[in-house]
Amino acid sequence: MIATRLNVTNTTELRKNGINALKSALGVTGTLKFLEQFDNGGSGDYTAEKYKHEETEPSDAEIRKMFGF
Repeated sequence: MIATRLNVTNTTELRKNGINALKSALGVTGTLKFLEQFDNGGSGDYTAEKYKHEETEPSDAEIRKMFGF
């Protein structure tokens, strides 16, 4: 069991350390099998979901009001 505590300052470092810990504990193949459990396989329709709640563009008057003109 890994008993080392890491001081992580950002998400990139956290991700890197997590992957390294998994590789140390499970090996490359085990790590890949573990991570596959969290992949939803690309389900869903990104394009339809993206435009499902499409916001309208602000009018010129609204933009001027935002910027105090």
